[in-house]
Amino acid sequence: MSESAYEPSPQRWIALIVCCSAMFMTLLDVSVTNVALPSIGRATGAGPSGLQWVISGYTLAFGMVPVLGGRLGDDHGRRRMFQVGVVGFVATSAMSGLAPSVGLLIAARVLQGVFGGLINPQVSGLVQNLFRGAERGRAFGVLGTTVGVGTALGPIVGGTLIALGGPDWGWRLVFFVNVPIGVLVIALARRLLPADQPSGKHRLDVLGALNLGAATFCVLFAAVQYDAVHDARLAWLVLPAIVLLVVFWFRERRLTEQRADPLVDMRLFKQRSYTPGILLAITFFPAQAGLPLVMALYYQDGLGYSALQSALGVTAFAVGSAVGAPTAGRFVTRLGRPLVVGAATAFGLGAAALALVAWHAPHTHASLALALPLFVMGCASGCLITPNQTLTLADVDPVVGSTAGGVLQTAQRIGLAIGQGVIGAVFFAAVGGRSGPTAYGHGVAAAVVAALCFVALSIVIGAGDLIRNGRRAPRRRSDVAHVTRQP
Repeated sequence: MSESAYEPSPQRWIALIVCCSAMFMTLLDVSVTNVALPSIGRATGAGPSGLQWVISGYTLAFGMVPVLGGRLGDDHGRRRMFQVGVVGFVATSAMSGLAPSVGLLIAARVLQGVFGGLINPQVSGLVQNLFRGAERGRAFGVLGTTVGVGTALGPIVGGTLIALGGPDWGWRLVFFVNVPIGVLVIALARRLLPADQPSGKHRLDVLGALNLGAATFCVLFAAVQYDAVHDARLAWLVLPAIVLLVVFWFRERRLTEQRADPLVDMRLFKQRSYTPGILLAITFFPAQAGLPLVMALYYQDGLGYSALQSALGVTAFAVGSAVGAPTAGRFVTRLGRPLVVGAATAFGLGAAALALVAWHAPHTHASLALALPLFVMGCASGCLITPNQTLTLADVDPVVGSTAGGVLQTAQRIGLAIGQGVIGAVFFAAVGGRSGPTAYGHGVAAAVVAALCFVALSIVIGAGDLIRNGRRAPRRRSDVAHVTRQP
């Protein structure tokens, strides 16, 4: 759609709230379930491995679907795929709440992750349809706030529901809470979301989808399984993942040249804003995900906090993200890439302060002393992720917006997995089997050093992009060479 043909919908901000509500469900479901795991274990008799897969099954499925889901939305209509995703998510949430055994619960969680992964690329595509210019940056800022609030509220909502429902029904309410939210979203979606404008029904690149899905699975499986068993041999799964990604790249490039319906149109990567944004996501997200993970371990195993206390201990990070994202969304069109580079630098400084405090702060007041560095890191994270998403998708034609957003989300998920695996491994190596606050404080410091390596890479990528292309705030649509699907 050209800039001259774009007519802003009078209901676009209400429609954005509908989209954010669906995203909120998918994000809340991760942090809420973490708090519910002890109750699930007591009620179902599940062991540590089974409980790990209640989380990991959702994470794996959620991370494998976005590119395929984005392609389906571009080809068959985003509102339609959004509705399919929400209906499926509500149904599988109910299945999870009714599951009589941990095996069926894991199966329901995997399906829940599939539908959650289908929802999010449609949200990205719908935002690109509904908003242009500075408004798009603010809209992505609202999405960033949703991420921060969903992460921050998860432990509180989970703890409240478990207290209300008691030992038998509390953990089930954690899943049932999605049902009324989802029903309301379904009712509003058809009225408020823009009518489907699919690019047309194309032959689905099934082999490409399987190829990319297998590569993503190798990376995500290695990361989530490492959390459970801490077996360094899982790192070997990176090798087949690299091979599969190379095969996928050459296959999709050949199909793009032949105009033969690739899963991902490789011309996307010729957009000057797109490739640097993808690379920056892959390099920054390991630090963004890995450090909150090791802080949870530091609180629980090092300081003896409960799971809920640990979750509340890192709430400052989520609150900072919720503050930073909308603020950055208002300025991204004026500041462009310097905002991203500055945010990465601020994150690194906050992480360095975190290491110093964890190493030297009195253990009895550690959570209070760590709140300020975590808040700074959260603000910096919000000020990076939202602008990077806006800038990465700025030159992409909305016709392929869901696929482009799906690729970005997959890059983010891979970055998250790398961070959990690498930074987690550095943390455990530094702890070295010791116990107590001092040993775990040293582990945090080592993890920060590893995270700073990733942050430095993201700064280099952002600075290099800035040198090549200037500030590069989003350009006028008339200046953009569109990427569109061929009929």
